[in-house]
Amino acid sequence: MLVALDHVQLAAPPGSENALRSYYVGILGMTEVAKPPVLAARGGCWFEAGPVRLHLGTEPGFRPAKKAHPGLRVRGIEAYATRIAAQGAPVTWDDDLPGHLRFYSEDPVGNRLEFLEPRH
Repeated sequence: MLVALDHVQLAAPPGSENALRSYYVGILGMTEVAKPPVLAARGGCWFEAGPVRLHLGTEPGFRPAKKAHPGLRVRGIEAYATRIAAQGAPVTWDDDLPGHLRFYSEDPVGNRLEFLEPRH
């Protein structure tokens, strides 16, 4: 029986950890979580914000997915979009999902991220 989503794994090119930290910590406001030593030796970074956990693992020959992405629920979406855009991250609004405000962004290696908030 499924009880929860533990984390979402995204890929990134080897050596991109500092750029990922700048985006996920510096722009999105997440916290980096230490990986267990055996996993840290493989590269990559883990980030979290409350119950949201994103793991970025390195992958030789990495190419970002064109369509696949995590959907991240936010509160105060307009202010959040303004904040991340002011720090240089792309923000592309999309009004095609009824009942929601939503935008897309990309991390520094091209991973697509969806941010959404239900309309009240």
